[in-house]
Amino acid sequence: MQPAPFRVLILSVSAGAGHQRAAEAIAAHAARHFPQAEIRHLDAMQFVSAAFRKLYTDLYLKLISKAPGLWGYLYQFSHDAQQDSKTERLRRALERLNARPLLKAVREYGADAVICTHFLPAEILSRLKHQRRLPCPVWVQITDFDLHRMWIQPGVAGYFAPNEEIAFRLRMHGVPAQRIHVTGIPLMPGFVHPPTRAHSFASLPLQAERPTLLLMSGGAGLGNAVTLAEQLLQQRSDIQLIVLTGKNAVQLQQCQALQTRYPQRLLAVSFTQQVELYMACADIVISKPGGLTSSECLAMGVPMIVHDPIPGQEERNANYLLEQGVALHAWDFPSLLYRLQTLLDQPDMMKRMCDKARALGRPAAALQVLHLVLSHADRKVMYESATPAAVNLPSDLCEPAGHRLCTGRNSD
Repeated sequence: MQPAPFRVLILSVSAGAGHQRAAEAIAAHAARHFPQAEIRHLDAMQFVSAAFRKLYTDLYLKLISKAPGLWGYLYQFSHDAQQDSKTERLRRALERLNARPLLKAVREYGADAVICTHFLPAEILSRLKHQRRLPCPVWVQITDFDLHRMWIQPGVAGYFAPNEEIAFRLRMHGVPAQRIHVTGIPLMPGFVHPPTRAHSFASLPLQAERPTLLLMSGGAGLGNAVTLAEQLLQQRSDIQLIVLTGKNAVQLQQCQALQTRYPQRLLAVSFTQQVELYMACADIVISKPGGLTSSECLAMGVPMIVHDPIPGQEERNANYLLEQGVALHAWDFPSLLYRLQTLLDQPDMMKRMCDKARALGRPAAALQVLHLVLSHADRKVMYESATPAAVNLPSDLCEPAGHRLCTGRNSD
């Protein structure tokens, strides 16, 4: 008789694309390397009232695009808030009231382990753990290079930290060291063994010998990528652009119209699950410093020019990238153009940034997360059927894979 599959429930929140992409990455690796495990990914926002969803996700997207300063204030205010204050108690009560369908779905699934890639479900499940109404362990995957207080919840089995600094800050908040695992941020399987530059260009209508910029506007398509692309193409006749417009259909149409004016110099791409294909072509990525996008660039060993970080988590992400020497920061178009010229004119500088990025990259983060969750369980047969050696990874999955030799623009 076959043993019952080990059930892992992954909970994310569709407030921005990063939390969902991390969850999808864990699920994709599980399907590929742990076939005996049963994985279910739920977006918590699909189990709350329409009013709460509008407040939690739509308001967030409007704030970061229309009033980023206000979002920055709220981010810091909520970080500094006392947990026993009236405001915090009211917030948690509102969340619990709206989370009843989610809790029902969690109970009905009967998970052996839960992984949260957003702090909202982690906070809700923490209460159930305290009340001894949830027998399975709850794990938390932090998805930015910053630690907001709301990530830290009692009763959590373990935390997956993006880097050593976040692990240090968790310990400073009283989390026991044995519950902290530095894994990186989960990325899709394509980043573990990405395509070469030559292979990627073979499938695209672009020229491999041209300096190639990848312009990313985020999963929700925020920001005016079309205007930026046009300015870059006008100012630099030697470059070509790949523009990822995310789920913004209007931007995609505008970019495709611009593409007809710059044939073989501009490629517009809608939302894609093959980001690694386009990153393999890129000499430089121009993007907002989201946690997932930044981690993808590190895994691929591609330097970044970051712009318009959201106050709060993205500002901290940008600070980390700048401190590590893997990114430059542009605050307007002239500063972007100057930094682009600096990098293209100094290949040695670009190579150093590539090397530093690759050293920080953790493309196997999702596998490390699954390894820890499954090996923590009583039934280890699922884990033992897919050891690190079986997926061609080093024994210490926390270490960078070192799979891509970045030597600058001409590397294969």
